[in-house]
Amino acid sequence: MASFSALKEECFEANIQLEKLNLVFFTFGNVSAVDRDEGVFAIKPSGVSYAKLKPADIVIVDFENKVVEGRLRPSSDTKTHSFLYRSWESIGGVSHTHSTYSVAWAQALKDIPILGTTHADHLVSDVPCAPPMANELIAEDYEHMTGQQIIDCFQSRNLSYEEVEMVLIGSHGPFTWGKDASTAVYNSKVLEEVARMAYLSLQINPDVHRMKDALIAKHYERKHGSNAYYGQETDD
Repeated sequence: MASFSALKEECFEANIQLEKLNLVFFTFGNVSAVDRDEGVFAIKPSGVSYAKLKPADIVIVDFENKVVEGRLRPSSDTKTHSFLYRSWESIGGVSHTHSTYSVAWAQALKDIPILGTTHADHLVSDVPCAPPMANELIAEDYEHMTGQQIIDCFQSRNLSYEEVEMVLIGSHGPFTWGKDASTAVYNSKVLEEVARMAYLSLQINPDVHRMKDALIAKHYERKHGSNAYYGQETDD
């Protein structure tokens, strides 16, 4: 039987970061980390406070939501995580928070407009807000359909999940993802700060315009383009 101690530790550390970054409160929110070779992912147990969480508490689940290892019930959002892992094969971590400003935009059913360079350093589009789920889907399999809701939003807007690693679920809150669990948490913090900055900007000037295309392209390309020059070279 495979040992999942390293995967559990990765997941645990990512979940603890959510609390340290003030992205969650009490028992809300969760991060998962995937092991695609084993066909499983690690996720926070449901309803366990971050103050009491231990690596041994982390639950290992397969892509069909069956518990492989763990004595506790996995997060209530497990089916959403597994749906995203099955649908998007290059992601290695998923994060879901209840952070204040991100949730406020989701509750307002509004995309977060791209107003400045902090936003453009990470993506070239507004942060999409998927519409609230239809009643029949809520009654069907809510957490599974939340994953479908995200996929449908990206397909309808012709967005790439590898370029836009974040979404708002209308009336619910944010989900982010990335190459690993720590990147998913990083994206959750970026999303929260972008949401806060956009909110404050609109309070100062309700008529503020979307950032000009040339600036969007410049800031995104200097960090992510083929001739990127942001940061340091690595020997990867």
